[in-house]
Amino acid sequence: MVYSRFLPFKYFGHALGVLSGKYDKADEVGEINHYEALSTHLAATVGMGNISGVAVAIAVGGPGAIFWMWISALVGIATKFFTCSLSIMYRGKDSLGATQGGPMYVIVEGLGKRWKPLAVLFCLAGMIGVLPIFQANQLTQAIRDVVLVPNGIGQGGFVSDLITGIVLTILVSVVILGGIKRIATVAGKLVPLMVVLYFVTVMIIIMIDYHDIIPSFALIFEDAFSGNAVMGGAVGAVILTGAKRAAFSNEAGIGTAPMAHGAAKTDEPIREGLVAMLGPAIDTLIVCTLTALAIIITGVWKTTDHDGVTLTMAAFNSALPGFGGYILILCAFIFATTSLFSLSYYGTKCWSFLVGADKTRYYEYFYVISIIIGAVASLTAIISLIDAFYAIMAIPTMTSAVLLAPKVLKEAKRYFSSLPK
Repeated sequence: MVYSRFLPFKYFGHALGVLSGKYDKADEVGEINHYEALSTHLAATVGMGNISGVAVAIAVGGPGAIFWMWISALVGIATKFFTCSLSIMYRGKDSLGATQGGPMYVIVEGLGKRWKPLAVLFCLAGMIGVLPIFQANQLTQAIRDVVLVPNGIGQGGFVSDLITGIVLTILVSVVILGGIKRIATVAGKLVPLMVVLYFVTVMIIIMIDYHDIIPSFALIFEDAFSGNAVMGGAVGAVILTGAKRAAFSNEAGIGTAPMAHGAAKTDEPIREGLVAMLGPAIDTLIVCTLTALAIIITGVWKTTDHDGVTLTMAAFNSALPGFGGYILILCAFIFATTSLFSLSYYGTKCWSFLVGADKTRYYEYFYVISIIIGAVASLTAIISLIDAFYAIMAIPTMTSAVLLAPKVLKEAKRYFSSLPK
């Protein structure tokens, strides 16, 4: 961000113009347009990480963790500008000759063949890191808490979780086996719907106690530097929690976004970098903040030891008794299922790079089976697993981004100088 002299932040207006399709050309290389590329990635990031991940951050690190999520998102805007510009600059070919993008191709095409072990490391970690186990786990928990147990349908045990997992598996299989174009079509229609629905509902919750909005922001800023909500007042623990949950939420620097944006129809790398940088702003600065305010304003984070989606659900039920939980379950269903659709695309790209694009079906079978595993596993184990593999994925992604950053700035200078004054 500092190296670029905050360059991405100067062109938010232009980025919106690119997103609108103003600069689209039908004859450019790629599979999907700018809007579909951003929607595909947002479908994966604007998901349970926003509903459950924020709740986990507050439960573990207190309200101050949200401030550090914001800081991570601001840095993430610059990170995505670089990594996704590179995903267009250094696209490669898979074993079937199709043009592909992503950190593995950036590493091989941009840094050279001798760096291939780093690309392999990314793909190995990516195949596990993008598994939908967190989304499946939290959606299953939401269905159990709101629909099944209150209505006497099962007792929320292993069997009911297993059945929910199987149903989700069937639903997801129908979409992801249709490939990136079907995923992008579904995501493009559902992403705006889920953001608007969630935004309106949370705004109602916030406005019910509107006089607590400013005190809630004040608490976030105060706790960010005091660590009062963490045992021993460990500010470092608050920062770490915020950074981890932000990375899980918007995935800036992890390497998933370049795989989605690398499929965009464009010959201008900087355009795709500008579109991609909108992701952290939408995902973390807007959607995550709304969730945080709902939890803090209702005060449920102080009166319960719940975490994850159950804590967010407590906030909805507290503000909107009787039906708040059902609204959240609808939002969670859309958030989680669109994430389940999009995450599969990243895993298949990693698998294709390693063993060949003609064998993607094998990974897709493994992917959908993992939904069942996620539905019945513990939340703590799942978060630890995903955090670990996201950390490994970030090493190759950020190594290549730092080493190739001068190439991006050179291309940016050329692109912006060509724009009409």
